[in-house]
Amino acid sequence: MSHQRFAEVIADIAAGLPPDHITAWAGVLRQAVASDSTVVTALIDARAGFSIAAPAERLASAWRHEAPDLPGSAVALALRSAAVLHQRTDAQRTELAVSGPTSASVPVRLTSSVVVEVIRAARARLLVASFAAYGVAEVIAALRSAAERGVRINLMLESSAEDGGALRGSPGAAATFAALRQQAVFWHWPAARRPATGRSRAALHAKFIAADDTVALISSANLTDRALTHNVEVGVVLRDPELVRRLVAHFRALCDPQVGPLERLPDHAPTRCSGMDRP
Repeated sequence: MSHQRFAEVIADIAAGLPPDHITAWAGVLRQAVASDSTVVTALIDARAGFSIAAPAERLASAWRHEAPDLPGSAVALALRSAAVLHQRTDAQRTELAVSGPTSASVPVRLTSSVVVEVIRAARARLLVASFAAYGVAEVIAALRSAAERGVRINLMLESSAEDGGALRGSPGAAATFAALRQQAVFWHWPAARRPATGRSRAALHAKFIAADDTVALISSANLTDRALTHNVEVGVVLRDPELVRRLVAHFRALCDPQVGPLERLPDHAPTRCSGMDRP
């Protein structure tokens, strides 16, 4: 007998039930021999809740018609297994982060809030990249707090045109983070290592923040007050450790002193430099 339809019902119910309902229902199902008239009542009584009768009836009916050969213990295990998979997926779910006007189309997070949240999530290492930077007092305060709790901070920032970068009419993004000169490692892309097309050089244009190897924000927003709040910007929050590790590994390679194009700013040397010479 094929249990495909029953498996789909189990997956749908596991996705919609709170964890405490899953636990209570699994306890009921383990004691059930088969799906009879008492199962629905027992499920509803196990954990009361709004609109809980419909999924209880759906589960019992699918068990009775699609998989009557399965014992209650197997149904309970299937329900708990599906719930665990849903929880793991939710933990790694990608979120949207926006600046500027919002809409009712999809749930989103504000870029300014997400930036601080990601910084506060770091326990060992922070990797920050931005093309432009200006203001952002709250971000600087969050970075200083991270440094004070022992987080290694690496800032990859674009330079001014006068220093070989692509920022015109600006002192360079590093100037905004001057308060962190003794608490973070600053990286730039020397002009001599940049490809050029005519008179135009390539730019350090990436904008992201990665906390450890667990969460990262990749955004169109620079670290400026206007970009984090008023501009129309969009980004994604990654909670997939494998993707975050690959992102961090790429920029670690760019900072490799033997082959990487990025270079430490010599006048931004942290006093606590142990373990901070690379991202």
